[in-house]
Amino acid sequence: MLVSAKEMLNKAKAGHYAVGQFNINDLEWTKAILLAAEETRSPVILGVSEGAGKYMTGYKTVVGMVNGMLEELNISVPVALHLDHGSYEGCYKCIEAGFSSIMFDGSHYPIEENVEKTKELVKVATGKGMSIEAEVGSIGGEEDGVIGKGECADPQECKAVADLGVTMLAAGIGNIHGKYPENWEGLSFETLDAIQQLTGDMPLVLHGGTGIPDDMIKKAISLGVAKINVNTECQLAFAEATRKYIEAGKDLEGKGFDPRKLLAPGAEAIKDMVITKIKLFGSDGKADE
Repeated sequence: MLVSAKEMLNKAKAGHYAVGQFNINDLEWTKAILLAAEETRSPVILGVSEGAGKYMTGYKTVVGMVNGMLEELNISVPVALHLDHGSYEGCYKCIEAGFSSIMFDGSHYPIEENVEKTKELVKVATGKGMSIEAEVGSIGGEEDGVIGKGECADPQECKAVADLGVTMLAAGIGNIHGKYPENWEGLSFETLDAIQQLTGDMPLVLHGGTGIPDDMIKKAISLGVAKINVNTECQLAFAEATRKYIEAGKDLEGKGFDPRKLLAPGAEAIKDMVITKIKLFGSDGKADE
């Protein structure tokens, strides 16, 4: 059964660890992430971008697939199904489809409009027992056509949005989606600390978790980050494992071309990556506490 992310993130903030959001793109991704979470006894958030939702034919398909897997795989750890970087319209579609959590990314709007739209969605989502994430200050890189430079959020604007009753807050602190360039200046811990000082117990979210050095991840957690998003790193692991399988000619051996065999190395690579991240974030074993 899908759950809101609220309880798992409040526990993470209080316990000084983070819950991973791992984006799903198809059946293999979903299965690998759920098995990794179950094996490590970690709560987990399955992230779905609007592009991925469309690719999987729609949000109702995603909900049906995830709910079916939770039952068939006997998943007993807390699992939230979360819209990632959702538009105003996309949030309502996911509320209707049966997601347990949404993110409204109003960071590209003027702060007044971001506040207005977020306030409305908070009321609707909380009324249905769903968790909701808001964003202030854009995340660098590109996510479904939304391009950000990675600027740092204004702590006062973060407080204004946090005070609306959101479950969690994503604030730009120099992080970006995708691979980090060699000249990346790193996370602004000064900004993160200032935001935490004003938002108190609010779980903070770190987007663009791929490629951030482990020591920075741990410091971010110590400064209030309770949710870390990972997508690109799983994609890279899947692509590398699949490439090795094909280049080694495995697809030409016997029935190696069978998609269940062809996709298996990539799926296993995703599972291994998720387990590694769960242990880094410190959420392993927390499902039983």
